Amino acid sequence: MRIIKRSTLVAFWIVHPETRSSLEYWLRVTSAAHWKTSAEVRSSFPKASVLNAECVRFDVAGGNYRLIVAFRFDLQIAWVKFIGTHAEYDAVDALTVSRY
Repeated sequence: MRIIKRSTLVAFWIVHPETRSSLEYWLRVTSAAHWKTSAEVRSSFPKASVLNAECVRFDVAGGNYRLIVAFRFDLQIAWVKFIGTHAEYDAVDALTVSRY
């Protein structure tokens, strides 16, 4: 998968260093993946929550942070839409958020 807004994740882990290992792992797995459905994403990340046909929410750093990614499986693109604390996640609409 091609990851759009990788720089957003790097900037986030600079401010929140406790997220770095989780986000680096997510980047490594996702960039090597060739997923065709959100069910395949869940097979790689069992704790991920499928929000709709293209959006998936990932727990980061033990669930203290949330990552929302929109996928275009036909184009093999993963677009980072949101990364933030659990409290920030609770304040947004996960299906329509596009912070980056």
